[in-house]
Amino acid sequence: MNPFKPVKTAVIGCGMISDIYLTNMTGRYNALEVVGCSDIKPERSAAKAEKYGIRQMTNEEIWNDPEIEIVVNLTYHTSHYEVSKKSMLAGKNVYSEKMMAVELWEGEDLIKTAKDMGVYYCGGPDTYLGAGLQTARQIYDSGMLGTAVAANIALVRGYHHERYRTDPERRFAFCPGGGIIFDMGCYYLMGLISLLGPAKRVCGFSQIREPDSRRYMHPANPEYGKVMPIETTNNLAGTIEFANGTLCNILTSSESIGFNSYMLFGTEGQMDMGDPNNYGDIPVVSTKASRGIQMPLTHAYTDNSRGLGVCDLAYALRNGREPRCSGERAYHMFEIAHGIMQSCETNEIYQMKSTCTRPEPFKPGCTEYPEMAMDI
Repeated sequence: MNPFKPVKTAVIGCGMISDIYLTNMTGRYNALEVVGCSDIKPERSAAKAEKYGIRQMTNEEIWNDPEIEIVVNLTYHTSHYEVSKKSMLAGKNVYSEKMMAVELWEGEDLIKTAKDMGVYYCGGPDTYLGAGLQTARQIYDSGMLGTAVAANIALVRGYHHERYRTDPERRFAFCPGGGIIFDMGCYYLMGLISLLGPAKRVCGFSQIREPDSRRYMHPANPEYGKVMPIETTNNLAGTIEFANGTLCNILTSSESIGFNSYMLFGTEGQMDMGDPNNYGDIPVVSTKASRGIQMPLTHAYTDNSRGLGVCDLAYALRNGREPRCSGERAYHMFEIAHGIMQSCETNEIYQMKSTCTRPEPFKPGCTEYPEMAMDI
């Protein structure tokens, strides 16, 4: 058997989230060989390159390097489409932070581009590959909960920190293509897709509450003291009907203090799945025989393991299989969110146009060499 050849990888976008990605991809995931990074602000990519012992590059240098096989797109969400598409047109496989784009047609085009170029497009989040939701998947697949009947998502965050940004354009929580359904709802939606499979139709109601209530509060912001525009839904309630018949209520709001609930209800029991933004939250199961049982984690990756989806993509490339964070799943999740938003605008139920399969779960165990769980 030929030895595994690490996949040369580069990062485009060296903002806040890049540190945990680079920490894991350079020091934890042996399937990856990170060779360089770039950023629209050269001083940021220079700092990351020095910190992680990699090369500072431009986007063009990354795209023109024939040895780089994966581009990890960690740019601002409004740049996801452009950077991902240019990377694939350069023959690179792409893993992009969530969401994949701003407009639904952009997501469609990214999937088409990947097919046309014969490369993989993969999208975050990858938290459902962590120990918590992989354990939840094993519990669900075991039949312990019976047949899935319903799910409930309550996702509430204050987003008060947005007022203190120094850059007026970096207000992901309130600008088009952002908002809590896209910013954080994706963790919950992708987790349910991994458990239940594809959605059939969706609907919703939404509001933009108090659009002039927030002001820029950081003195270094050139818009200091002025109203922070809120240009997207900040209070939303929706319903999802999955193809397997499970119904899901979803509430997302950035207009109260923080609270989240992530529940799956079956004919024989129910499961509290914690916070899907975490990798290792312990599922809590209640059945007719017992209540509130904390289930032992059966899988690896209990800490912040961002980059796990990139590592899985590397194994997929070397082993000729589909990546777990596949483009079809990333797009399906993206369409669910857009479909709910469209329903809010049209007052009609939105029929899903895309579908997807459930990703293959990781093997349980393999805690000493957790990467081995991907392909054994």
